[in-house]
Amino acid sequence: MVDLLTPARTSETPATRSSPERPRFVRPALLVLLAGTAVLYCWGLSRSGWANDFYAAAVQSGTQSWKAWLFGSLDPGNAITVDKPPAALWVMGLSGRIFGFSSWSMLVPQALMGVGSVAFLYGAVRRWSGPVAGLLAGTLLALTPVAAVMFRFNNPDALLVFLMVVAAYCVVRATESGSGRWLALAGSLVGFAFLTKLLQAFLVLPAFGLVFLVAAPGGFWKRIGKLLGACAAMIVAGGWFIALVSLWPAGSRPYIGGSTDNSLLQLALGYNGLGRVLGGDGNMGGGAGNAMFGGQTGITRLFGQSMGTEISWLLPAALIGLVAGLWFTRRTPRTGRTRAALILWGGWTVVTGLVFSFMAGTIHPYYTVALAPGIAALVAISVCELWRGRHHTPALIVLGLMIAATGTWGFILLDRTPDWMPALRWIVVVGCVVVAAAVVVGVHQFRRGAVVVAIAGLVFGLAGTAAYTIVTVTVPHSGAIPTAGPRSDGFGGPGGMSGPPGLGGAADNAALQDLISDTGTRWAAATIGSQGASSLELKTGASVMAIGGFTGSDDSPTLSQFQEYVADKQIRYFIGGGRMGPMGGRGVGAEIDQWVQANFTPINLGDTTIYDLSAPR
Repeated sequence: MVDLLTPARTSETPATRSSPERPRFVRPALLVLLAGTAVLYCWGLSRSGWANDFYAAAVQSGTQSWKAWLFGSLDPGNAITVDKPPAALWVMGLSGRIFGFSSWSMLVPQALMGVGSVAFLYGAVRRWSGPVAGLLAGTLLALTPVAAVMFRFNNPDALLVFLMVVAAYCVVRATESGSGRWLALAGSLVGFAFLTKLLQAFLVLPAFGLVFLVAAPGGFWKRIGKLLGACAAMIVAGGWFIALVSLWPAGSRPYIGGSTDNSLLQLALGYNGLGRVLGGDGNMGGGAGNAMFGGQTGITRLFGQSMGTEISWLLPAALIGLVAGLWFTRRTPRTGRTRAALILWGGWTVVTGLVFSFMAGTIHPYYTVALAPGIAALVAISVCELWRGRHHTPALIVLGLMIAATGTWGFILLDRTPDWMPALRWIVVVGCVVVAAAVVVGVHQFRRGAVVVAIAGLVFGLAGTAAYTIVTVTVPHSGAIPTAGPRSDGFGGPGGMSGPPGLGGAADNAALQDLISDTGTRWAAATIGSQGASSLELKTGASVMAIGGFTGSDDSPTLSQFQEYVADKQIRYFIGGGRMGPMGGRGVGAEIDQWVQANFTPINLGDTTIYDLSAPR
């Protein structure tokens, strides 16, 4: 980056050269980083219990039925799937089959994906920016609060981020040599990321394609051809499962939860695709949910009350470093490494950040974990490159601005939880401003001044995000919307929000649990919506049908299908009080509820009303 600051040098090392030799301290430092990340993400992992009951029940079902594992069914009876593709469930389900199903066996793979993400981010950044930048990038990713939540949770985001980071590493290798094989491997990984969280996996594609097109060696049309080959690999890696679901007879597989026509492709384009981006049909609540979950749309959303403390601690520094870096490297060769790195990680951050900022459908704060690798890499690359050019005034000014911006923004974020460590925000802002001033005036030029300034900059610059990450690890997280930070009064429980309204305390009803634990039927019970069904499955190990899926509004099963199940004695009990869909009392759930009430005698078990479907009136 600093080459343009030195008149005698006008080019960078091409991206096609081999990586620089690693100093002796790098391997031990990397091992310490990975071991520290493992401890951070695995410490007290079981305190969060089942984390998100919705996905935990699906993981449990996958340990009881291979068909449920393959399709991501919410229940081992295979009535309906979760509202995401099943790749993340495959990993957690296999862990449960190998080690026995428990919260630990379910969550450990998630934590290890966090360690793997740190390792591959280090490798990707090191190849073009050196080992120090790689170590710093890995550290920044590990110390991102939302990463500490999601790599200790059972939502699909852990696998999504891991696959995208590994794909980025493959893109780096492909860009160095113009390799079509490495690029095809990257495409395949993005395809599997699509099977983890659908269209969100594609947000990194503009950055991947642009960096290869701009910085890879070889002729233009050869690069285009290799990109097309990578697209083909991505389509195969992600499309085989869509084809499998489409070709499998619908009557012998579970209904695709969240879709309107029992189609995974429609789920990808509707509820979990364009519905999330554009709002309207296919999302929970549309724009009305934004203020509650992700904040109002706009360029400041990532800095707002909902998302700011999750991800934005280093975002101002990352954006400053990106703009300055692109300016400083504007005259470097096409294959210049630093500019290629800025295109890769800057494109990742900018495209993903803009989509998250202007999404009109449902968005949750924890989605921002997808930004963490890009921000971490940008800050690490910018800081290291600017520090190398510290003998030049423009580099010092930009570096000082990054440090001051980090301290100022850290003060604002910490001030949002004023009762938690109130002195920390003052330490952060004062320390960063002092270090920034020292950098600009050139204190590092004095004896040992460089070491002192560098250490002080890292300590004060990372104090806010590190403290917030550590306290996040100490707070149990459960429910559908986990959040980072010291607060334990989140939506529906510590660190998060419970699922949609459902059975209330029915899942804790001991008499009900005993009743459905051993019925010998395909489904021990049925209820409307997923919350009560998921909790009962986890407490009893029984198969419970969630009529209408997660929101209670899916058209599965229809009334006639439900009546057939009852006639064939495949469902023993119906549990009243379930969710009737997002509008309340509408849809197939209401029809089934009315039919059951009209044809079966209610039984009261404490505060819970059930119906024995084997004994009609």
